[in-house]
Amino acid sequence: MANKTTAEKLATIQQGYTLEGATIELGAAIVDGEVHKEAQVRLPLSMMNRHGLVAGATGTGKTVTLHMMAEQLSTAGVPVFLADIKGDLSGLATEATASEKLTARTASLGQQWVGKAFPVEFLSLGGDGNGVPVRATITSFGPILLSRIMELNDTQESSLQLIFHFADQKKLELIDLKDLRAVIQFLTSDEGKAELQDLGGLSKATAGVILRELVNLEAQGMEKFFGEPEFDTAELLRTAPDGRGVISCLELPTLQTKPMLFSTFLMWLLADLFEDLPEAGDLDKPKLVFFLDEAHLLFNGASKAFLDAITTTVRLIRSKGVGIFFVTQTPKDVPADVLGQLANRVQHALRAFTPEDAKALKATVSTFPVSDYDLEETLTSAGIGEAVVTVMNEKGAPTPVALTKLRAPESVMGPSADDLIRSTIAASSLLPKYGTAVDNISAYEKLTGKGTAPTTGEAAPGQPPVPASLDPIAVDADARRIEEEILGRPSSRPLPGSVPVELPPAPAPAHAPAPVPQQDGGGMMGDLAGVLGGALGGGIKSMARSLGTQLGRELLRGVFGTSSRRRR
Repeated sequence: MANKTTAEKLATIQQGYTLEGATIELGAAIVDGEVHKEAQVRLPLSMMNRHGLVAGATGTGKTVTLHMMAEQLSTAGVPVFLADIKGDLSGLATEATASEKLTARTASLGQQWVGKAFPVEFLSLGGDGNGVPVRATITSFGPILLSRIMELNDTQESSLQLIFHFADQKKLELIDLKDLRAVIQFLTSDEGKAELQDLGGLSKATAGVILRELVNLEAQGMEKFFGEPEFDTAELLRTAPDGRGVISCLELPTLQTKPMLFSTFLMWLLADLFEDLPEAGDLDKPKLVFFLDEAHLLFNGASKAFLDAITTTVRLIRSKGVGIFFVTQTPKDVPADVLGQLANRVQHALRAFTPEDAKALKATVSTFPVSDYDLEETLTSAGIGEAVVTVMNEKGAPTPVALTKLRAPESVMGPSADDLIRSTIAASSLLPKYGTAVDNISAYEKLTGKGTAPTTGEAAPGQPPVPASLDPIAVDADARRIEEEILGRPSSRPLPGSVPVELPPAPAPAHAPAPVPQQDGGGMMGDLAGVLGGALGGGIKSMARSLGTQLGRELLRGVFGTSSRRRR
């Protein structure tokens, strides 16, 4: 390639990052070893739903980068979700104070820095750590994601899908781990022998293996992550009263002890959003930007069904206004089919201490457009807080590669004070709704005859009172609020005191297949979707929604075999 002058290189970058709409400001370009604040590097806000990758070796500044991006997204009115693995991101709730070093850095970048605090909602999985508890029901979580946590092989995963199908068909609600255990124990008992035989393809030995893995999950204390009230992922789409996007910060203090559980739970959040959100097309700004930290945990040892489901979700959720940024060490941590969907790249420094590191470096360089930089040298010599950037411009073309000195966050780069976190959680509008676990009648009680569910507002012996927010009228009211104000669609929930009106079925399009005779337990279509699960189930579910069939919405499972029929 012909050598260019510094002025020519700068002109290429300036022209490539001159954008018309709202942007996320990333920093100033470094050309020939000098920072040039007249060459600002930015990312179009309207292209944030084209997904992205923030990568780099440990200690190179990835967490600070997503911190800085989250601040600007919030300011632009875009809600953000991020997982706080090290506890550093809670500092978003605390205004930073200037220092001499900080002022010198921001001045060199042309950044007008002002300390700010941002609206943060602190969440925790099942109450594991600080934050409003986030739980999922087993039926909503689905067999593919649960197989991932239980580390089942493909045959066992298929068998688990049959068990879920049986539970759906017999109206046995799978709320927590004991419900699924009760169903498997029933199928492997003398009483359930005939039902097991009718399922077909499910051997008693395989069911026994799944049961042992389930008991192992309970022994590890994982039962607290599953149950009710289930977290409604529409809560992630909220904005603060001042119009800024709420930053939902999920604390993962014990990630190293349960990495598979945590990474899979994050994928459930995405899958649930995917199933619920309507098509949005091209927007001026995304409805939500979702940062998946430690993304390699999602893919290690993943089954083909799981990888296919991730690829499908990433490809299709863009049109629903959600952007996903994977945060990991090298692009090779992300499968090629997923990596090909990530248009926005922020690559921090890589290290080449071993032959494997050198191979990863060459592979990373090969994924960037041709540029004026020697990327192998640049990526191994970049300093902390510097990154090689290329993003998608407003016309859908990649911007020039630019080594960038990144902007400084305006909130604290570290944890907020414990008192502030506790007071923020106590004042959260979500705490009355999700703070207290409840145990309603479900498969376990139906199959064993043990226990009865308390009536609304009454407490079972030895249990805390059921919050008033779980009253059916209150639940319906809150569901209407979420559908109308957050999801932006008319609510299907009846108003208090109204009489539900039976609507005639929507006319089938001319090319639709003839109606399938319905049988007990959901009919042939329900059987097919329950058995197949996976990406095919998502396609059938979409078809069912387009036809306006409530039955399809309730019985068919989605991309990950997930189902939210108990909550909606």
